[in-house]
Amino acid sequence: MKKPKISIITVSYNSEKTIEDTIQSVVNQTYSDIEYIIVDGLSKDNTMQIVNKYQDKITKVLSEKDKGIFDAFNKGVKLATGDVIGILNSDDFYVDNNVIADVAQKFIDTKTDSVYGDLVYVDPVNTNKIMRYWKSKPYRKRLFDFGWMPPHPTFFCKKKLYDNYGDFNTWMKISNDYEIVLRFLYRYNAAAEYIPRVLIKMRAGGNSNGSLKKRYIANREDRMSWEINGLVAPIFSMYLKPLQKIGQFRIPKNIKDELFYKGE
Repeated sequence: MKKPKISIITVSYNSEKTIEDTIQSVVNQTYSDIEYIIVDGLSKDNTMQIVNKYQDKITKVLSEKDKGIFDAFNKGVKLATGDVIGILNSDDFYVDNNVIADVAQKFIDTKTDSVYGDLVYVDPVNTNKIMRYWKSKPYRKRLFDFGWMPPHPTFFCKKKLYDNYGDFNTWMKISNDYEIVLRFLYRYNAAAEYIPRVLIKMRAGGNSNGSLKKRYIANREDRMSWEINGLVAPIFSMYLKPLQKIGQFRIPKNIKDELFYKGE
């Protein structure tokens, strides 16, 4: 693959406390061919004032009402003109300035359809305090049968996957990201390559982890993700998927010591 143009999409709504970290981690990347798109849901706080501070470094900004975060993701995908699309939420940020260069190089070297890496959950205030470490592994299709999925915030894929196989469904409440990765990789056999390092810091407190009720909804939607794609999920996979998270609370000392985002 030639040097790819990479579109990064950030969706925001009332994100004034975190979005500047997100934006800075994108605009400070060393990779030169980045299209940065921000889709805002008509924030009522100072989010757009912060966004406008960086208007000369942001390619496209759309601020209008949406039907939820995944509807906003789809708007960003439609605006994207890059060869590769990555999604960076407005409370997440890249761990260093070489993340996109490393992702691009993996696409160039392997001619793959998608790339993913590792992720750490951090304290919402002290982002140098690591709460969980989501270490992934090299891709094999059968991993999905055992409840595995790549960390979606680290997932970059060629735009043609969206063009050919559709965008995010918007009727699910929680498992939309799981469904689209399952669709691309498992149903349509898109190729995937793993970068064995942490790519993203994600502030703890995600949509699928807040309560037993949300975990129940996520588990039900995980099963539906297989059904709507004409797939049959192994019975044990739905039980193994939440168990995958247990190991994330064991954080190696070298990860604690090394992951300090510099931003310069």
